[in-house]
Amino acid sequence: MNDALITVIGFVAAEPHFEVLSSGTALMSLRIGSTPRRFDRDLGQWRDEDPMFLTVTCWRSLATNLQEVDLKRGDPVIVTGRLRLREYAKDGQTRFSAQIEATTVGHDLSRGVARLQRSQRSAVNLAEDRRQADDVADRWIEAEERTDGTEELTPQVAGGADESDETTEPPAFRAVA
Repeated sequence: MNDALITVIGFVAAEPHFEVLSSGTALMSLRIGSTPRRFDRDLGQWRDEDPMFLTVTCWRSLATNLQEVDLKRGDPVIVTGRLRLREYAKDGQTRFSAQIEATTVGHDLSRGVARLQRSQRSAVNLAEDRRQADDVADRWIEAEERTDGTEELTPQVAGGADESDETTEPPAFRAVA
């Protein structure tokens, strides 16, 4: 494969956006900024050059793991991935946008400390995952429909606090996507 792989050291420039697409694929999109510094020999001091901002796209387990890390604006990061140049038209002019399809993202440890918590891959079970997601969505709907003014949700998702009652029927009302 002849992809242009790059590594950018910078900072999170805006709050990352995480979503799960209709196909069930996790996606995280974030903006990173990188400001090169050069030593100006004439002035005898360091000088910041023009900042560069890139959109970073993270897919599947990388997106899910980054969601768990809870990246915030200003966090120092190192991103490696495939460089993608996107051409678009704005105000009648052709413009270009540089993007990175990330293969790895991590905190820049020259600026702080981090601890790795290994993630566990689970077997793909789309039907069960969808059922659990429907159960959670149903509880939000049921809470909105209550007329007594309370909106307390009870944790009944599989793996929740009470797994002893395996005969519990799912609610009759089902949300349809």
